[in-house]
Amino acid sequence: MRSVLERMARAGHPPLYTLSPAQARTAYEAGAGVLEVPRPALARVEDLAIPVRDGGRIPARLVAPATAPGLPVLLYFHGGGFTIGSIASHDTLCRVLAHGAGCAVLSVGYRLAPEHRFPTAVEDAWDALKWLVREGPALGLDTARLAVGGDSAGGTLATVCATLARDAGLALALQVLFCPGCAGRPEAPSHRRYHEGLVLEQAHIEYFFGQYIDAPDRDDWRFAPLNTPDLEGVAPAWFGLAECDPLVDDGLHYADKLRAAGVAVDLEIYRGVTHEFIKMGRALPEARQAHADAAAALLRAWHT
Repeated sequence: MRSVLERMARAGHPPLYTLSPAQARTAYEAGAGVLEVPRPALARVEDLAIPVRDGGRIPARLVAPATAPGLPVLLYFHGGGFTIGSIASHDTLCRVLAHGAGCAVLSVGYRLAPEHRFPTAVEDAWDALKWLVREGPALGLDTARLAVGGDSAGGTLATVCATLARDAGLALALQVLFCPGCAGRPEAPSHRRYHEGLVLEQAHIEYFFGQYIDAPDRDDWRFAPLNTPDLEGVAPAWFGLAECDPLVDDGLHYADKLRAAGVAVDLEIYRGVTHEFIKMGRALPEARQAHADAAAALLRAWHT
């Protein structure tokens, strides 16, 4: 991890928080695949469009290791602070999960800030989940075996969808959460311990939050899942957290809150790595281990 950080520093790219959102997206996309594992070739790759509540349509990509019907499905939301990231930037990760878990993965291109501020991303995510439940059988998917997942901001969206699914009586097999954002304010000790120099800096967090949400809304549970009033009955959760991440304590606290509500939780902390490590599998064995651990958790959930 230290070697990766040194190489990033030598590259001399300006921090994303010094760029406009459009520039930050371009810069992130340019570097998103540099340290990824080789992209698995899969039997099924299909680009789709999902209608959302305001009459628009958002892009999605369905990937699967087989074309035969009946595969379970993971609905995946990419990270990027609600401001950057895309289906393309997380295509390899989704393919790795599909290959490892023997499932289809539907990756959702929810709309980004600042053009679309809170709660648009949440609404797009929930609309995508409801659409998948309706249309999944016609796509040959087994929506009786359905999970949600995401990394960073996408993890926030996944866990919010898990709560909304509970409220709607929709059964989910698992929520897969890589380094999820769980708190609306940087109050946990890890925000001070890892605030600078470790990929996701506090300046990035404030930049992304500023693009996405007004300060008074930061306590809304749809942005800060730690503020969810009641978590009893939500789907079981698998967490993959990075030790050297400002968000790690928030993830631990959310896992504790789920356990206190009687929700089954598996949690791994990958030592010595930073936020975004999950996309650095070419350099970090911890990333490859996290891929395998998440896939194993999905396999267990499919067969429970």
